[in-house]
Amino acid sequence: MLAEKSIRVVAWDKPTAPANPKDWSMARKWAATIIVSAFAFISPVASSMVAPALEDIGRDLNVHDSALRALILSIFLLAYTLGPLILGPLSELYGRVPVLQLSNLFFLVFNLGCGFARTGPQMMVCRFFAGIGGSAPLSIGGCVLSDCWHAEQRGRAIAIYSLAPLLGPAVGPIAGAFITGNTTWRWIFWVSSLLCLAIQVLGLFLLQETYAPKLLEQKARRLQKQNGDDTWYVGALKITAMDWGTKIQVSIARPFIMLATQPIIIAIAVYMAYCYGLTYLVLSSFPGLFTNPFYYNMSTEMGGLNYIALGLGYVVGVEMTARINDFTYSRLKRKNNNVGNPEFRAPVMIPCAILLPIGFLWYGWTAETHQHWILPDIGAFLIAMGTVSGIQTMQSYVVDAYTTFAASGMAAVMVLRSLAGFGFPLFAPTMYDALGYG
Repeated sequence: MLAEKSIRVVAWDKPTAPANPKDWSMARKWAATIIVSAFAFISPVASSMVAPALEDIGRDLNVHDSALRALILSIFLLAYTLGPLILGPLSELYGRVPVLQLSNLFFLVFNLGCGFARTGPQMMVCRFFAGIGGSAPLSIGGCVLSDCWHAEQRGRAIAIYSLAPLLGPAVGPIAGAFITGNTTWRWIFWVSSLLCLAIQVLGLFLLQETYAPKLLEQKARRLQKQNGDDTWYVGALKITAMDWGTKIQVSIARPFIMLATQPIIIAIAVYMAYCYGLTYLVLSSFPGLFTNPFYYNMSTEMGGLNYIALGLGYVVGVEMTARINDFTYSRLKRKNNNVGNPEFRAPVMIPCAILLPIGFLWYGWTAETHQHWILPDIGAFLIAMGTVSGIQTMQSYVVDAYTTFAASGMAAVMVLRSLAGFGFPLFAPTMYDALGYG
C-alpha cells in the first residue's frame, strides 16, 4: 500500500522554524547548554570527591590494600568506558532528553547508595553503576550543543561544556577534603546526590528535546494524525523501518565500527586519552605531594586548596580557547567561500601541544627541588590550560565532522579517554615513588 502512495518527506519550514533547535531563541539555547554542562559537571565531582577520604573509607569498610582503595576511586572511570557505548547510540534512537534524564536518575540512585555502603564490594558495585549513569552527559552533551548551535557560534557553548567535566575533578577534592575533615565521609555522597537531584529537577523544566530527526518524526506523526493519512515520513530516519532489536544492534555497534575504521576517530581518541590520562596523573599526585611531610607538609584541607590552580587553569584556558576557536573558524570559513569544515578547528590544538610539556616540566622539577608551593601550582595551571584547549577543540572537531551521529563518534572517543583516566592513577603512586616528581 505504501508504494502506491506519494510519500511526503517532513522537513523544517523555511527560512526559519521555531521548533528547529538551531532556530530557538538564545535563551532556550543557553538553558539547554547550561543544564547539559551541569549534568557533565556533577558526575566528575562525585567521582573525585572521594579522593581525600580514601583512607577513612578503607578503614571503615575494611579495605586495607592501597591498590583496592585506589580502585574505589578509579572504578567510576572504568564505567565511563561502557556507558557511552550504549547511551550515546540510544540517544540517536530515542532522543537526547530521555536518555540524559534516565541516566542521571540511575547515577543519583547508585551514588546515594555509596553513602550507605557497609563493605568494600558494596561500595565498588555502587560506584561502578553510578559511573555508568554519570557517563551519559560526556557522550551526549556535545551532541545537544551541535543540535542547538550553528558551527560558527558553537565555540563558547562547547567551551562551557568542555570545562564542566574537567573542573569537576578540581573542585571535587577540595569539597571532599573539607567534608571529610568536618564530618563523616558518607556525607560526600549525600551532598553530591542532593546537588544531582537539584540539577535533575531543573532539567525537567529547562531541558527540551534537541535531536532534529526525533523532532521531525514527532512532526510527521502529528501531520499523519491531522490529515488522516500515513504518507508523511522523515527522510533522515529510514532506520525506523527496521524492527526494534535491529535498531539497537545497529546503534550499539556503530561506535565500535567507528573506532576500528575511522582514522579521524582513532587519532583523536588516542591523543585525547593521553591528555586525559595526564590530567589524572597530576590529580593523583596532589595528595602525596602537598600533604607529604618530606615536601610541603600541609593539612588535608590546606593541601586540597592547591586544586584551585587546576580550576583556574581550566577557566582561563576555556575562555581563551572559546574566543580563538570561534574567531579562527569564522575567518577560515570566509576564506573558503563561506563553507565551513571541521578541520578549521584544528589550529587551536597548537596551544595544547606547547603548554603540556612546559607545564609538566615546571610542575615536576619545582616540586622535586622543594621550591615554594606556588611554583608547582603555576605548573599545574599551565597543564590545565593546555589540557582544556586540546580536549575542547577535539570535541568540537568530532561534533562538526559527524553531525547526526556525533553521539556515536563521541562515545567511540570516550572509550580510550576513560580507560586512560582509569588506568593512569593506578600506576601513578608507584611511578612517583620510584622516579620522584621530577
